[in-house]
Amino acid sequence: MAQPVHRPREDAEFNFILGMSRVPVLAYFTGAWPKAIEPCRVMDLVVGDIADDHMGRLTVVRTDITRCPAATERYGITGAPSCLLLKEGEAVAHSTGLMTIEEVRMFLEGHL
Repeated sequence: MAQPVHRPREDAEFNFILGMSRVPVLAYFTGAWPKAIEPCRVMDLVVGDIADDHMGRLTVVRTDITRCPAATERYGITGAPSCLLLKEGEAVAHSTGLMTIEEVRMFLEGHL
């Protein structure tokens, strides 16, 4: 069974997911402007595989920048795709740009 990738529709839902998670959270920020669409689609696949690989050890949240503007601002997200690793609501790692699955694994290494 695949682990779900959460898709909050607003900041309150994003905050709820963070508050309920007892494991680190990989918040993956996406955008719908023309230059971001294709890289974000590729990252959707990568992040889905990461969610499956880390079932029970990681909560994965696909966060649309326009739907969650407060979270985007709070964590200093300036581009999409961006990945943010959170522990107890605090950012411990941040990366902007398209990453391969191997790069995401390295990004997570040492934090889980």
